[in-house]
Amino acid sequence: MKKSKRTIKYLVVHCTATPEGKDFKAKDIDRWHKTRGWREIGYNYVVDLNGTIEFGRDVDKIPAQVKGFNANAIGVVYIGGVDAKGTPKDTRTTAQKASLLKLLKDLRKLYPMAKILGHRDFPNVRKACPSFDAKTEYKNI
Repeated sequence: MKKSKRTIKYLVVHCTATPEGKDFKAKDIDRWHKTRGWREIGYNYVVDLNGTIEFGRDVDKIPAQVKGFNANAIGVVYIGGVDAKGTPKDTRTTAQKASLLKLLKDLRKLYPMAKILGHRDFPNVRKACPSFDAKTEYKNI
């Protein structure tokens, strides 16, 4: 795991808002984001359904994930976050929960002063993302 040359104040947890159990990878998110006109995937890390952690945008590059807060953030996304009807739901698999916890602990070692927050914890965000209370769940890391 590489430490960013940027000053990191936030470790931000997201969901892809894709239906529970649907398997997607970092390359899929990269394609979706390019379709939106972005240069590449907006997140720095992707946690697959099976718990595999994939690299996204290099940590030295500013992510595209929370408007107004990207310059000092690392973005982590897990695959899922909604039910079959598109309603927000914590769909993390057991493997995803374990990998997210390990990843965030490793990131805290690199950025001990960074706050761990969910996307929804930022001002002017009107989304349920990441579909669980990341701020509370990870407060003791």
